[in-house]
Order: sequence, then structure tokens, then C-alpha cells
Amino acid sequence: MADTAPDRKRPNFLMIVTDQHRADYLGCAGHPVLKTPHIDGIAARGVRFDRFYVANPVCMPNRATLVTGRMPSLHGVRHNGIPLALAENTFVDLMRHEGYRTALIGKSHLQNMTGEPPSMQRRIEPRDDAFAEARKPEALAESAYEEERPWTWKADPDHEIPTPFYGFEDVSLATMHSDKVGAAYIAWMKARGGDPATMVGPENALPHDYVAPQGWRTAVPEELYPTSYVAEESIGWLDAYAKEGGDRPFFLTASFPDPHHPFTPPGKYWDMYDPADFDLPESFHRLSNQAPPTLRWMWENRPPGDGSRNVGQVAYTVTEREARESMALTCGMISMIDDAVGRILARLDALGLADNTIVVFTADHGDFLGDHRIVLKGPMHFQALVKVPFIWAEPCGRNAGAACSALAGTVDIARTMLSRADIVPYNGIQGRSLEPEISTLEDRGDGAVLIEDDQQRAIMGFERDFRVHSLITRRWRLSVYSGAGHCELYDLENDPHELTNLYDDPAHAAVRADMLERLAKAEIETVDRSPFPTAIA
Repeated sequence: MADTAPDRKRPNFLMIVTDQHRADYLGCAGHPVLKTPHIDGIAARGVRFDRFYVANPVCMPNRATLVTGRMPSLHGVRHNGIPLALAENTFVDLMRHEGYRTALIGKSHLQNMTGEPPSMQRRIEPRDDAFAEARKPEALAESAYEEERPWTWKADPDHEIPTPFYGFEDVSLATMHSDKVGAAYIAWMKARGGDPATMVGPENALPHDYVAPQGWRTAVPEELYPTSYVAEESIGWLDAYAKEGGDRPFFLTASFPDPHHPFTPPGKYWDMYDPADFDLPESFHRLSNQAPPTLRWMWENRPPGDGSRNVGQVAYTVTEREARESMALTCGMISMIDDAVGRILARLDALGLADNTIVVFTADHGDFLGDHRIVLKGPMHFQALVKVPFIWAEPCGRNAGAACSALAGTVDIARTMLSRADIVPYNGIQGRSLEPEISTLEDRGDGAVLIEDDQQRAIMGFERDFRVHSLITRRWRLSVYSGAGHCELYDLENDPHELTNLYDDPAHAAVRADMLERLAKAEIETVDRSPFPTAIA
């Protein structure tokens, strides 16, 4: 049953999602340089969680967890490259079924966005496609999973996604990142006089003197940049909703492709922040001999000057100048998002909808951004990567401006949404409703979060694809790798920069044993409870 009384007026929901946005890159989170007054305003009238963790530190798996409320090992999107099965229920599906008007503006990434083949090699070559996998092939046409592919939109720039799309009945889609965003955004840009052929990418970049890999001064003007697309389309959707009378409560997701790399803030946002104003993290200067082999491999095999750093998604090492420039450009991208959020919130208020709308802000995963001399993301579960923003703002201002230190995560969002809307969840949903934490600021969970990470590629010194699972408690972080000769244990209280791996330290043998037992129990709790039994035997 839902956790709340059934007589409350059903609220609207505005969920704002950013891409590759670490938790401490907000003014309200204490960032010393970045200014985010509009997002800070959400936190000022809501509750900000400062220990909020992803279920998986990669886009597709964690986004699939967000909408299903289930861990990647259950919903099947173990890593990028596996579309979320249309047979999977999402909390958006359920909200729509219960009468909510649902809309997605911007990035989904629940399906594959590129035309690149998988890098993982099959262990078994099937003789018959019907027996290639453990489950029989879906009866659905393969085209059902091509909605975010580039060729779908190249063939038909005005392509309309069949809806409901994972529960969303209105969809304005943006794919990819930075100034290279695709899907419906391209037609929007062209309708306003923009020309991707002469504006997009490093080949069209405006002159600049930055040297940070994957950073260029885009020729796309502010008003045509993808962040403006998400803002304008979200505002347009709210206008249409209000004009139609708003007879149903709404759930609107405004999902920004930024601040994911490449680093391409447009116009005034390019040089809004001076790289010289950014202090490098302590871990940048202290390269420990006790660092895990994956990190040491990075320092030795992807050093500054390596040309491979200019493309791709895998983390790379940076110089001091490159790190500071990457930080400054990321902040420019976030400031543009903040201004866009301000415009959306202003329209929400002007339409008289703010008084019954819950505003939620979160991100899909973080970015190392100079920690340990690396940038981007990879299977090393440092706090910069696995901890993300989460703000929940009620119209009534319950615990307005408070920070909650409860350990929670992306897997809890779906259940919290359903609970607040007084909707009974489906069997197999995981996580917990965070309504008690929002009301009391007390941690009602078990004091630990589980993170799954299943890699498709052989990277960072590994000879083949591999897995790493982590358990994070209030004080400790344990990470266990498959197919590796090392594990990790960090004391987050006394070593917040995660410099000293204590896993093999005899003085911490008891802590290691306790954390391994807790990890085993967490893995057991994660085993699927769906489907429900049909008989006793």
C-alpha cells in the first residue's frame, strides 16, 4: 500500500534531470565558485539530500533504475548498450494509468543512441537466433528499440515517437551530448534558422585558447543550444497543459543533456568562469602508492598528451590547466541549466501551477572533474562519480532549506513519487519511499547503499569485460571487483578524498569482514521478488 493518507490532493510533479552532474557542483551544496541561484531556490524551499547515490554510475543503467525503481541486475540494463525492455513497468506507466498527464522533454537514454556495435564478445555463438539468449526473443518488432538511434531521425527529422514511451504520453526527445544533440532538437533548431552543418562540433568552433580535451567554443548561439530547447519545450508544454484546463495532475520531466562532456557552453557561458578561480582537489596532488590498480593504470597509460583523450566516454588523466578548464566549462554549462530552470519555474508560477507542484532535481551520475587527476567517468566508485544531487521541494515548504544526511539513492525515487501520489506500487519495485526522511530528516533506511557496475568493455587495464559492486555506509566504502586481484576499502570519515585503500590492511580486517557480510546481505535483498507466486507449489 502507499505510505500516505488517501485524502490529500494529488500533486503535480516537475522532475528536472541533468547529465553527468556531481553532487557538489551546486551553490546550495557549497561550491565555492559556481552560482546556481534558481536551483538553490528549489533547495531553499525543499530538502536537499547530501548522501544520495546512483544505482550504477553510467547513464542508461541508472536512468532505467530511476524510472523502474529496480536495480540494473533486475531491469536488465546492466550497462550502456542494452535498451530498457518495453515489457518493464515504470513508475511513469503507473502514474499515467492512475490518471496523471505525463511528459518527457529532453534526454531519455533508455534506448541506444549511437550506431556503434557492441564491444563485448559473445562467449557462445548460437546456431539459432531463437536460442541466442536465456529468454525467448520478444514478439515486438526490432524497430521498437530504434527510437533514439541517429538513423531514425535522419530518415525522418519530424519522426513522432509512438506513445506511451515508457509511460510518457508526450515526448520531445533530445539525444547525445553538448552541442551534438540530435533527435527532435535538430528540427527545432532548423525551424529557428540554425544550421547544424555550420554550427555544430569542433570543426565549426569559434576561436579560443583552451586546451582541455573535448572542449570547444561552440558556434551554436545560446538561444539555439540544447539547454534552451529543453527550457522552451518544457514551457510550451506547461502552457498547453494550462490552456487545456489541467483536469488531470501532471508529471513532467525536463531532462537536460548537459553538463555531460564535451565541454561546450555557448555564448556568455563559455567564459563565465575563470579557470584560475578553481582550486584543484587534494587528491590531484597526492598520488598514493595505495591507489587501486585501475587508477594507477590510468596514470601510466592515458597520460596528458594522449590523443585518445579527445574522443570517447572513458576517463583520462589531465594536467592542472586542463583540469581547471574542464571545471570552469562545466560550471558554465550548469549555469546555463540554472537559468533555464529559472525560466521554467517562473512560467510554472505565472500559470498558477506552482502551488500544487512538487519540484525534484537530480542527475544520472557524476564526473571525476580533476579528482585523482582524472576527468569523465569509469568503474572507480569515488564519491565524485557515484554521489549526485537530489532535492525534493514541496509546495508547502516542509522542512524548507534543510539538508538531509540519510543514505539514499536513485533506486528510491520511483517509490517516493508513487507514495507521494498515493499510488500503490507494483510487485518487484525496490528502494523505499523517502517521504519519512523528507518529513523528519532522519534516516529510516538500513544505513547502506548498493551500487552495481557491469562493464561491456575491457578498459583500465582489464583484459575483458568485468564487474564491480560497492557498498557505501555512513563511514565506509567497499568495492569488490570480479576477475581482479584487488578490492577497495576506504574510510570516508577520516579519508574523505579516498586516498588510502585499507582493504589489505591487517588493522582493518574486522571492518573488511563486516562490510563483506553487509554486502552479501545487500546482494541477497536485491534478488528479484517478481513475479509473484501463483501457488504454494
